[in-house]
Amino acid sequence: MKLKTTYALFVSGLLAILALTSCATGPRLNAQAAQGAEIAGTYNVIFYGCNYFNDPETVVFLDKVGDPYTFEPFAPDFVYRIKKGLPASEALAEADNFPNCTSSFRYAQVRRIAAPSGDILGYELRPLYHSFVFGRDDVLNVDYLLKDDKVVIYVTLDPSVEKMLREGSSRKRMRD
Repeated sequence: MKLKTTYALFVSGLLAILALTSCATGPRLNAQAAQGAEIAGTYNVIFYGCNYFNDPETVVFLDKVGDPYTFEPFAPDFVYRIKKGLPASEALAEADNFPNCTSSFRYAQVRRIAAPSGDILGYELRPLYHSFVFGRDDVLNVDYLLKDDKVVIYVTLDPSVEKMLREGSSRKRMRD
């Protein structure tokens, strides 16, 4: 009887925690394929990553000025830099060059970030790499969560790529 009560309390607590955290994060936004030619207006450009040579966790975000939402990376301030109020042509020119800090960079894929209403909030320029380097061309997981008047951006490496980078040097040592 005591085991059943403990189990019931544990499951109830776990369900309560899951329910609370799922409500607290806010709606998730999706990024969809776009063309650079459709980008117009003024943007705050967020340069994320490129903190060392061959940093694969590098991406650029264009935050549309004048909409009710502000992009905010979930990362320490030293991981990203922001240039404010750039016209679309200038923002794109700077964004196109940024992901090129990695020798395996191929090109940047442009994706639009839309609100639940369908309004465009901004764009993402995600680097695609030569697939023979990481085993795939797209190595990032980028999630967008709407929280109050902010679009919180979570950037992580794909777990398989992160594991490969972490274990790559130890495998070499094991062979030597």
